[in-house]
Amino acid sequence: MVSRSLPVSFAHLSDAVWRADALGCAAAATVATGHPALDAQLPGGGWPVGAICEILQAHSGQNEWRLLLPALTRAAAGPVLLVGAPHVPFGPGLAAQGFDARRLLWISTTAPAARLWAAEQALRCTEVVAVLAWLPQVRAEQLRRLQIAAQEHGKLLFVMRPAQAQNESSPAVLRLLASTPPDSDALRVQILKRRGPPLEQPLSLAARPARLAALLATHGGQADATPQGLVVQRGPALHFLPRSGDALDRTAAAA
Repeated sequence: MVSRSLPVSFAHLSDAVWRADALGCAAAATVATGHPALDAQLPGGGWPVGAICEILQAHSGQNEWRLLLPALTRAAAGPVLLVGAPHVPFGPGLAAQGFDARRLLWISTTAPAARLWAAEQALRCTEVVAVLAWLPQVRAEQLRRLQIAAQEHGKLLFVMRPAQAQNESSPAVLRLLASTPPDSDALRVQILKRRGPPLEQPLSLAARPARLAALLATHGGQADATPQGLVVQRGPALHFLPRSGDALDRTAAAA
């Protein structure tokens, strides 16, 4: 008995094949970064939803807000969870860029296992729009768990790691190295990993928005500290409770 195979449409197959010398198409939804030069170099034209984006930098807490805030401001309304943020968010600076600080929830814990657990649980929360996690000691297999949770629940997930982690393997679909040149206020971004050809030259993104720059100049340029007389706006806080087993308790935070 002779079997006959059905004809294959090679034209159709070629549309589904990604060529390594071309920028890939995003497999899922994306959110515009708010930086046109960066969007032009990312598959789908923005941050991938349901996947890990790694932000690597020499000093934690230095560049991630400048890089991520435009997208978080434009994202769907809902809580943005911070896990292990190194500094209290600068409320007036966030407001100057149109972000409502009351959307922020944060977990303060230094234990690596607690940060991982909290980030994974937050990804499973229906109301949470995005998770920003500072995980300097995370391993590849632990990142894979977060990747699965982000994909299953369709969340934006940004993981902040030290610059030296660029030599380690990672399941992240996108890895960026962010820095600020000593002679410029521009944000320098090197794309270490994407679905596409290597980008040999780093990107230079615009400096701080004019409104934020004016605010910082008024208060001595301190973005991470709270100037005297100003109150950092804090939204509700999610605290990790090691004695409660498996609970994230949402409580009101004092100013």
